[in-house]
Amino acid sequence: MNHLVTIFKIPELRKKIFITLIFLAVYRIGYYVPLPVIDHVKMAEKMAQAQGGALGQVLGFVSLFSGGNLSNACIFSMGIMPYISASIIIQLLSSGVLPSLERLRKEGESGRKKLNEYTRLLTVPICMIQAMIILKTVMGPDTGDGGGMGLAPPPYVEGINLYWFGFSAMLTLTAGTVFLMWLGEQIDEYGIGNGISLIIMAGIVARLPDATSTLLMDSTTGKLKDTLFTLGASGADVSLEKLLILVFLFVAVVVGVIAMTKAQRRIPTQSAKHVRGRRVYGGTRQFLPMKVNAAGVMPVIFASTLLILPMFLFSIIANASGAGWASAAAQIFQNHRGWAYNLLYVVMIYVFCYFWVAITFNPKEIADNLKDYGSFIPGYRPGKRTADYLERVLMRITFVGAAFLAVIAIIPNVISSELEIDPRVASFYGGTGLLIVISVALDLVQKVNSHLVMRNYPQLTDD
Repeated sequence: MNHLVTIFKIPELRKKIFITLIFLAVYRIGYYVPLPVIDHVKMAEKMAQAQGGALGQVLGFVSLFSGGNLSNACIFSMGIMPYISASIIIQLLSSGVLPSLERLRKEGESGRKKLNEYTRLLTVPICMIQAMIILKTVMGPDTGDGGGMGLAPPPYVEGINLYWFGFSAMLTLTAGTVFLMWLGEQIDEYGIGNGISLIIMAGIVARLPDATSTLLMDSTTGKLKDTLFTLGASGADVSLEKLLILVFLFVAVVVGVIAMTKAQRRIPTQSAKHVRGRRVYGGTRQFLPMKVNAAGVMPVIFASTLLILPMFLFSIIANASGAGWASAAAQIFQNHRGWAYNLLYVVMIYVFCYFWVAITFNPKEIADNLKDYGSFIPGYRPGKRTADYLERVLMRITFVGAAFLAVIAIIPNVISSELEIDPRVASFYGGTGLLIVISVALDLVQKVNSHLVMRNYPQLTDD
């Protein structure tokens, strides 16, 4: 409590916090502004029917880490997903694919600003493409073959009206994403914390009341479920022992995620000694920190997205040809509770972990930088020997980090399967959402601590 009072005593920090809260409030207001030319009553009925199906899983996953609201067709439906996609593309291209972008990445602050400009420009065409795909599905006529949902009101169903109002809806969705991108940048400049990450976190946390209500409340009576006070409830009802297990798992997962997010392998380095006049400089011992979970949440996002695609592909093949093997394969990818899906999920997380670390961490570049600054790792020659050692260490700690991500990612599937809990509730006990929330919260605490340290106040983590 004393720390909160201290935070609001600092005028600059207090101003940043209030600005951040105002921008997040604007985001939440836009979250409920409906997209025009869409029959929202029919949309709600369709989404209620698709809640437990493949479409509902896809929409829920995309909305989870994009800050959007695809299920309700609002002006922020796509969230900042296109901006995230553009950022990933630019980062991949600047990691050795395009030499010009790689040179910009090494130029420091000026190069970073130029890459951010390219990211913004790339976001717009990605927005338009994704908006066209979404609107084609939503506004297209419902012919029964999955080509459309038929959610355009009668005046806009066919002819020039469909294309004209579809075009205006596409511009609205694009403008919504660009506005969210601008909102995130304003938080970066005038608020506190990473704006884009805070928008995603706000979208995830906003789903917590609904998940809690689904878990604890009876939808028919609006009161607490009677099974919460009994033991051994069957089916999807939550009994007392299930509730205690869920609370224990939530606390254990949060503690584990915090520990692994902050875990580092600290490699000792030493600077060479040199004499100037009668004084000896250098010879200091320092550490090169290497994060155990260097890839962050990206491998989970990539693996989840990639495993969604085969389900649709095999479903199309099965519907078109009636092949039994295609139908069986589609069931494997659709059943997130099955061991086959979870095994593939773990394998894909390991693949993307090593892939992401390989393109973002260059042992040779780090070894050259150590050599240029006159530092070395004791017991290893500067240059190739140092690079080989750093690569070995990186491979080992990445294996541990990938195992951690794999466990966290499949926990919601295990909870939903073994305890027969609603997937919307289980998603708060692991997976992408929890990783994002904890990572953003730790980053926010670090930013607040930096302001407190500059003014000689005690840090938030001192207690």
